[in-house]
Amino acid sequence: MKKAITAIAMTSLLAASAVSFQASATEGLSANVAATNNYLWRGLEQTGGDAAISGGIDYAIDSGFYTGTWVSNAWGGAEVDLYGGFAADIDDSMSYDVGFIYFAYPDADDADFSEVYGSFTFTGLTVGVAVLTSAEGYDAGDSIYVNADYTITLGNEAELGFHVGSYSGDAVDGWYGESAIDFGVSLSKDNFTFGLSKTDYDDGASSDDMKFYVAYSVDIDL
Repeated sequence: MKKAITAIAMTSLLAASAVSFQASATEGLSANVAATNNYLWRGLEQTGGDAAISGGIDYAIDSGFYTGTWVSNAWGGAEVDLYGGFAADIDDSMSYDVGFIYFAYPDADDADFSEVYGSFTFTGLTVGVAVLTSAEGYDAGDSIYVNADYTITLGNEAELGFHVGSYSGDAVDGWYGESAIDFGVSLSKDNFTFGLSKTDYDDGASSDDMKFYVAYSVDIDL
């Protein structure tokens, strides 16, 4: 749910889900808290259109290694994400991030799943891929999510973001068919993010109507 998950928690996990988790982590121990009126993940509503409160703790070191956890309310219970990876700059304009994330739902039976992810960033453009590694009833590699995100820094220090993501693989009852696309646009300034998100599917978990969200996030150095 950038990418450890800090200020981009709401603009990636909640809005569109860029894969990179390390993008805004700082060296050492840090934390983040956030709130949104609608928790969206890859275009799907995780709280039935209701508000969500989230928070996380991350640890990063010079070499590029990072690990952390992120918690939110979701699906009438809790979501607990555990992740770790390695991110580094190639030069002033290029960077990469690879890692593993486990999505746990303690209040639901057989809902946990995990993915490996990787992303490459060149200036404002990030392209990424996440591949299923485990889920009840599914094999590793049964689904793949590919995303592209582009960010433009505006003159007033605001950021305008564009997102498109594509799911392919096995159908997931109440979630996806064998393919799905989500796309969105967001405007971020002073820890606030306003965005629109839309999908091309209507299958139980989330309608294909345009969805609006507003989020506020705070990063804390520990």
